[in-house]
Amino acid sequence: MSASPARRNRLIRPYTRMQVGIAVLLVLLLMVVGRLFWVQGLDPGGRAEAAASRRTLVEPIPAVRGQITDARGDVLARTLQRYDITVDQTAVSDVSVPSKDGSTQTITPTQAVYKIADALGMRDTEVKDALDGDKTFNYVARGVTPEQYNKLRDLNLPYVYGQPTFQRSYPDGSLGGSVVGFLGGESQALGGIEQTQDALLRGTDGERRFEISGDGVRIPVAPQEQKAAQNGADVRLSLDSDVQFFAEQAVRERAKQLKAEWGSVVVMDVKTGKVQALADTSSVDPNVPGKAKAEDLSARSVTQAVEPGSTEKIATAAGVMDRGIASPETQITVPPYLQIGSEKITDAFDHGAQNRTLAGIIGDSMNTGTVIMGSKMDKQARHDNLEKFGVGSATGIELPGESTGILSPAAQWDARQEYTVLFGQGVSQTPLRTASIFQAVANGGRQIEPRIVESTTAADGTVSTPQRPEPKQVISEAAARQTLDVMENVVTQGGAKEAAVPGYRVGGKTGTAEAPSESGGYDGFTTSFVGVAPMEDPQYLVGVTMQRPQGDVHTVGVTSTFSTIMSQVLHHYNVAPSTTQGPKFDMQVPANLKKDVTPGNALEQTWPEPGRDESQG
Repeated sequence: MSASPARRNRLIRPYTRMQVGIAVLLVLLLMVVGRLFWVQGLDPGGRAEAAASRRTLVEPIPAVRGQITDARGDVLARTLQRYDITVDQTAVSDVSVPSKDGSTQTITPTQAVYKIADALGMRDTEVKDALDGDKTFNYVARGVTPEQYNKLRDLNLPYVYGQPTFQRSYPDGSLGGSVVGFLGGESQALGGIEQTQDALLRGTDGERRFEISGDGVRIPVAPQEQKAAQNGADVRLSLDSDVQFFAEQAVRERAKQLKAEWGSVVVMDVKTGKVQALADTSSVDPNVPGKAKAEDLSARSVTQAVEPGSTEKIATAAGVMDRGIASPETQITVPPYLQIGSEKITDAFDHGAQNRTLAGIIGDSMNTGTVIMGSKMDKQARHDNLEKFGVGSATGIELPGESTGILSPAAQWDARQEYTVLFGQGVSQTPLRTASIFQAVANGGRQIEPRIVESTTAADGTVSTPQRPEPKQVISEAAARQTLDVMENVVTQGGAKEAAVPGYRVGGKTGTAEAPSESGGYDGFTTSFVGVAPMEDPQYLVGVTMQRPQGDVHTVGVTSTFSTIMSQVLHHYNVAPSTTQGPKFDMQVPANLKKDVTPGNALEQTWPEPGRDESQG
């Protein structure tokens, strides 16, 4: 008798439940196996890498910052590398560390005390006190030398760590401090060569990788990976520390006498444009920059634009002679003053109508005569003459914050400014730019923009010399020679006799201008003298600037300061004394005074075209 359908269903149902259960278990098993394969085999989420990363500690190996040296190799800035040694007191215990022969040895805490003390040159009791306790971080020693740290690292103690630190040292203190620069927090380069050459000086950090256990202690037997640091390059300057020193001393002494706001000095090699000194009356000590005033953080010869005053007359005289308008002996009738529309231009001394040579006008620094001869250039030509000498643009020296000064377009000059720019008013420039004008004249009319970085030496010893600016012929060689003769006449017969240097032929020009006030208008004066020597073959240039000296405008000059510094420079570089005599020009020519020349028509006067001296090209 066959079973009924209901009974057959009751007999089949247990087997079906069993099969479904087995199927579910198989699916779950496949899911677990697949998950394991996915996680441990394919690891798309990087879990293995993340776990390894958690076990790996990366210790930076900082690059050593390069040195800054002067032209002779004397160190102006160096880096002292040091290490702070710390310990995890909770991890101090017996540890097995690898030996040099490949085996391992056990070092007890007591043995560790002795070994650490020997490596760091400390007392045993000091080390024991540092290791005993329950702190996870405690200092053992601070500022240890790299040699001491290397001895400690060779012990392979997993609970002792070394944190690299750096100390930047400036052996000469404030000497040239605004040129060298300084570092701030996090070793940030904040001034001078430190800032502009930071990419070369700082180098590239390396790193050391090693594994740590779950409690954060280094595993001594685990392999280590190390990427060496690339130390920074050394930067050699054209700056001469000796020249910088006596330039600073001389300008500080004069500034103290005159109670000046500040003073600066530029010393330059005429033939190359290399700067031997940028001295200031006060400067930052890079070892303690926080104590410096804001105005002492940069080289004033580079950052402070002032009205140059009568030193600009050299650019005017050079431009006139370069265009063949006049020569040093060209006679110009100079009235007591110039009346140009509503503007009146006078000189620093009272005089009647005089027949002057160009050399006599510059020698006695006459504004009136300078305007008369300079006006033979049209307004645009006057602008172009200054622009050609670099006025209104930066020199490009490798120091931060250089001012371009101000040279307005000729079309924007007012009725007075178009004439005052000829004698250095209504225009501003840095003392360094003024020095570069004289460098061009002294170098046969070829201007070489000043530079102070001499060379760099990479960590592997490779020496690189920066590309020098191309010389620019701004005036002819003949005009440059004539201008030099006029400059020498300023010292021998004009108003700058105190600039003379015994044994040497010297030429230069004084400058006096009103100093702009921060509240508008003018407040005090800027006085200066720029000169070169020896005149038969100029080698060196010295420019001295004094801001707001106190006293009568006729007695606050810096010609004697120039003489002191130039004398030191010439002797320091063993420049042979002069053996020739320079030209002498008549300052005034009493005969043939033009009676019809009055202040009103003085600009219209004419004079014979100067003859060309074929021997000068």
